[in-house]
Amino acid sequence: MSKNIIVSRSHKSVNTTIQLTGSKSECNRALVIEALSKGKVQVTNVSDAADAVTLSGILREPANSGNKTTSATPEITEVNIGPAGTAMRFLTAFFTLQDGEVLLTGTERMKQRPIGILVNALRQLGADISYAEQDGFPPLHIKGGFEQKTNQITIKGDISSQYITSLLLIAPNLPQGLELHIDGELTSRPYVEMTLSMLQQAGIQHTWTNHVIGIAPQEYRETSIWVEPDWSAASYWYSVAALADEAELFLPGLTSYSLQGDSVITELMANFGITSQFKDGGVYLRKDPKPVVRKIFDLKSCPDLAQTLVVVCAALNHEATFTGLETLKIKETDRIAALQNELGKMGVKLIEKGQVYKLDCSERFIPERITIKTYEDHRMAMAFAPLALIIPEVEIEDPQVVEKSYPAFWQDFEKAGFSIREI
Repeated sequence: MSKNIIVSRSHKSVNTTIQLTGSKSECNRALVIEALSKGKVQVTNVSDAADAVTLSGILREPANSGNKTTSATPEITEVNIGPAGTAMRFLTAFFTLQDGEVLLTGTERMKQRPIGILVNALRQLGADISYAEQDGFPPLHIKGGFEQKTNQITIKGDISSQYITSLLLIAPNLPQGLELHIDGELTSRPYVEMTLSMLQQAGIQHTWTNHVIGIAPQEYRETSIWVEPDWSAASYWYSVAALADEAELFLPGLTSYSLQGDSVITELMANFGITSQFKDGGVYLRKDPKPVVRKIFDLKSCPDLAQTLVVVCAALNHEATFTGLETLKIKETDRIAALQNELGKMGVKLIEKGQVYKLDCSERFIPERITIKTYEDHRMAMAFAPLALIIPEVEIEDPQVVEKSYPAFWQDFEKAGFSIREI
């Protein structure tokens, strides 16, 4: 689907069952654990999200992967991860433990996404990593195998949790293990907790005292890790329910005891009258119209829900304040700027004051048609698509970006009664 699409809907009630793909966040961690365990850990229900498919191809079938090619230098293997940011962070640490030399690269946008904090941490451990182009950014030249210099690293807590996870995933394989000191408040804490829980499923024990996470060198146990459906993907169906007049949806496989931080969407969307009932092996969503009163949303632990929540508030003409969005500017795109640009097309402003963002709906209007630019960002497409419940025609540019995390999104949208028309 390379052409733009028009999303529309003739009625405002939604009643359907949607089977979501496996969690990209869980799957990518599990795949690295599987590879580092040397066969002791097996991963099931692998996500069909493009990022997970890319990572699986590199880790499970390195000789055959279309993402891995030999460069002009015979001794160096080039690994191109495309736009997969998680793969870039996780493989940076992973390849420091492997034999041989690798040039780890990606798309032009990937070459603009900073990775210096992680590289500096790995260099402190003793890893041999150099920048092939611009300092602080991919592509990276990684020489595998190193003599560990220290087991103590300090890393800022308010940066991407993927840097921290990348280090934690290799910790059991380090001769001295790892003692990771978190400097300042930890943002995206649920993602770090997810990493440690999945390591624990594989038999890897840890300690977490105050701001220090410790993992000793240890062996993995034979086990199977089942990847739960993706709560991030579920968030868009909560958005649909919030914008519908009536909604009853069933999402199989989701549990109330999820490792995924984005499962907090159940609590966030309760503010918009969406009840979540866990039974029959999944979650039932139901819309019970109620006035929205909550004014402040702290998304520090779930920044991937920011676009969904901001768009829902704008659509419902609900002025709110958002905090915890510090990492949004270094994602697939600058998500703050992207939101400001696209919300402006319906007269809504997202005003930045330090680390606080205020939604101003005073000039909001509902156009007959709106065209949404996606900025090579899957979450922009999926967060804005539910606007078709209040705007007659929503045009989405570059709709195939959803393949990064939710390849079946547009098919599922059609299943739920939305009209999708290529133009």
